[in-house]
Amino acid sequence: MSALKSYTFGPAAGGAPTSMVILLHGVGADGQDLLGLAPMLAEKLPHTVFVSPDGAQPFDMAPMGRQWFSIREFTQEAMERGVKESAQIIDDFITEQRDQYGLSDENIALLGFSQGTMMALYVAPRRAKKLAGVLAYSGLLAGAEGLSGDAICKLPIHLVHGAMDPVVPVAFYQIALQTLENKGFPVTGKMIPYLAHGIDDTAIATGAEFLQSHLGH
Repeated sequence: MSALKSYTFGPAAGGAPTSMVILLHGVGADGQDLLGLAPMLAEKLPHTVFVSPDGAQPFDMAPMGRQWFSIREFTQEAMERGVKESAQIIDDFITEQRDQYGLSDENIALLGFSQGTMMALYVAPRRAKKLAGVLAYSGLLAGAEGLSGDAICKLPIHLVHGAMDPVVPVAFYQIALQTLENKGFPVTGKMIPYLAHGIDDTAIATGAEFLQSHLGH
């Protein structure tokens, strides 16, 4: 049994899934929060199962919600320590879900929001086998210097960010896009004008297109 409680949706078409999207939520939320995206994404991905786990730790700055690591100290060093802290838990969760549904890594994509994006961008390139891709909403890239070398999976990544994000400023999106490009990743990006720290219809549409193209049925 996994250390993480999780919630599932789909496949919308019924039957056994041919692919999976694992959704990693932001700080202070929980797995159910991000699973709300699944019915909309499922319109393009009817044979996909969506799995959304609760963060590994209770949120340490409020009485409710979960987190992947503490953000009490918001420095680059603290972020890198934080992603390393929960990386193995998420890596194990992906493997467990893969085996449970009888899928292979190439049929699994990660979707992250904010802190969940940080986790997805850290875990996916470091897995033993290449995943289908990472859809990265409103996050930042931690541990970039570790993305060189033969052991890294250069999987497709799509970054989506609101130009008016007050929580994770859009500069982090530009840095992540440039860094991943420089490291040889097939990376694409979409900056959405007037969007703050969230996911709107445009963000869902571009994300669904990316997932459909890499998990195509």
